Amino acid sequence: MTYTEETTLFACEGDTLLGILAKPEIPSEVGVVVIVGGPQYRVGSHRQFVLLSRTLAAAGYAVLRFDYRGMGDSEGEPRNFEAVSADIAAAIDALQQRLPAIKQMVLWGLCDGASAALLYCHETHDPRVSGLCLLNPWVRSETSLARTQVKHYYTRRLRQKEFWTKLLHGGVTLQALPGLMQTIRVALTGARHSGATTSLMPFQHRMAAAWDAFNGNILLLLSGDDYTAKEFLEYVHTDAAWTNALTHPRLVRHELQDADHTFSSLASRTKAEELTLTKSLQQPDQRA
Repeated sequence: MTYTEETTLFACEGDTLLGILAKPEIPSEVGVVVIVGGPQYRVGSHRQFVLLSRTLAAAGYAVLRFDYRGMGDSEGEPRNFEAVSADIAAAIDALQQRLPAIKQMVLWGLCDGASAALLYCHETHDPRVSGLCLLNPWVRSETSLARTQVKHYYTRRLRQKEFWTKLLHGGVTLQALPGLMQTIRVALTGARHSGATTSLMPFQHRMAAAWDAFNGNILLLLSGDDYTAKEFLEYVHTDAAWTNALTHPRLVRHELQDADHTFSSLASRTKAEELTLTKSLQQPDQRA
């Protein structure tokens, strides 16, 4: 299907945001908002979001990729993924205003963009959001990082002859050993917390609550060659708030064993686009 791309300006709490709308000739009633992750803007690593948007638009789905306030070409003060719900709401509004035929939205996010999508659902319960496409969600904490490092890095290193050879010949400094022991302690017992308290749940638990309550389709894509993905699985399997996450009735989960964090290879990027189309955007009775 033919499509066009156009610059879109829209307001968010007094600031002007900039997005790029990929608009099919005959758009589906389902639209996609791409939520960027990290200190990133609307193009994405290796033009990932550009290529994704064009692929989806060619299949008939309108896509809006945009810059948060304070990033790229948008106005405002910079903010992290825990403070962009107003930006996401403004993007959804803008997409519907420009294409009134769109009735449902799929939020597509990588890393803390995936986390931001869940936090948006937790804060707003927006009925327009019918699907989530979450790639390598970010759930980083000191404890989860330590557990991931011990399980997927240090355990492997300690089994390697090369490590012990380097240790015996001074290739591994003695100063590094306390850091290793601290990582193991945190992995086993959890991080020490200060006496300060907060009435707000940790962002990971707010993500879990949104996941559990979400009634739409959830597509979870995990990279095999990525510590963020491994950390997410470690968190899901060890934190009580995530107990039911992987048994969500409308969850489709795929692990791309050779993919890195941003799905940078042609094969992994193409597979992620294909799964987005077939497992996230199509209705349950259409999904292959």
